[in-house]
Amino acid sequence: MIYLSLLVVLLNMSAYRGSKVIISLFALHLGTGGMMIGLIVAMYSLCPMFLAIYAGKLVDRLGVRWPLALGCIGVTGALVLPGLWPSLTNLYISALFLGAAHVFYNVSIQNLIGMLSTPDTRTNNFSNFSLCMACGGFIGPLIAGFTIDHFSYETAYLCIAVFPAISASIMIYSRRRLSAMRNQRVPTDDEQQGYSVGLLANVPLRRTLITSGIILTAIDLFQFYMPIYGKSIGLSASAIGMVLAMFATASFTVRLIMPKLTSRFGEEKILIGSIFVAAATYAVFPLVQSGLVLGLIAFMLGMGTGCGQPLTLMMIYARAPTGRSGEALGLRMTINNLTHILVPVLFGTLSSIVGLAPVFLANSVLLGAAGFLTKKR
Repeated sequence: MIYLSLLVVLLNMSAYRGSKVIISLFALHLGTGGMMIGLIVAMYSLCPMFLAIYAGKLVDRLGVRWPLALGCIGVTGALVLPGLWPSLTNLYISALFLGAAHVFYNVSIQNLIGMLSTPDTRTNNFSNFSLCMACGGFIGPLIAGFTIDHFSYETAYLCIAVFPAISASIMIYSRRRLSAMRNQRVPTDDEQQGYSVGLLANVPLRRTLITSGIILTAIDLFQFYMPIYGKSIGLSASAIGMVLAMFATASFTVRLIMPKLTSRFGEEKILIGSIFVAAATYAVFPLVQSGLVLGLIAFMLGMGTGCGQPLTLMMIYARAPTGRSGEALGLRMTINNLTHILVPVLFGTLSSIVGLAPVFLANSVLLGAAGFLTKKR
């Protein structure tokens, strides 16, 4: 079952990352500006911000089967919409519903990976989970870029919609095994109502949640604003896709050796070092206009941010109270998406006024702050 779960991760992440390349370039093609693109970016995070904790509680109560299957089906529908009826309005609707469906899928699949793991296999399984996410980050943008160049934006949407459709089929095939996947202890009503005290009062958990939000914000903004920056300096969609693919390749590479690194140096040291590397790299990015050099810088940035996602995910799952892992993961997504909404709108407005450089520099500052926060005892 663990291998089918990882296949679902690969397929859905390919579609999700590919959609972010398409939607930015498609919005530019339709004549919108930086501020409006920032609003579209925020649509991805609006529903997850409100639904993530509810999705986590639902998974804790009912198991992963229905949230996972419905999430895959919803992602498919959200990608088909602008592919069949292209318009700026449908880009907003697609981003909104894609975020809503993805949150149920995401909380479910993360919880499922944890349920399928033992303390001895958890690091390896979450590392493989992150490797599949990195592969999806490579495959999705690459397919999206080449499909746009050789066919159309609409065809690119329909092409990546096939991936979550396959995931939904896998969920239907595995329905019996998924029905048995539940937390060993179901949380009481009082526990679920008291998550803000029971979870956020835990200082190490709270610090990890904040750090996770900053890292994922930096990753997502790179996925959105790299295509815009690349287009502004004259790169083709294929070249932009290659730069993003280099970022994903680095994430994949560093996660291959992450278990050995953490066993030797410890999780916190690796996390702190990788965050500071990413912060330094982000500061250099807007100074470069060569596609080849951008690819190399994106590789270094991917090396820096590639450790952050799986390390914070493992730390949050391990520190969650018994029976409330889905809720803790949902809280993580709520914090992540709150920053996703505020930051793109702010940076979209700034990019319309003073250009794209502040977007990259602000990410450098945020990552530096996350590094010092993690370093603080």
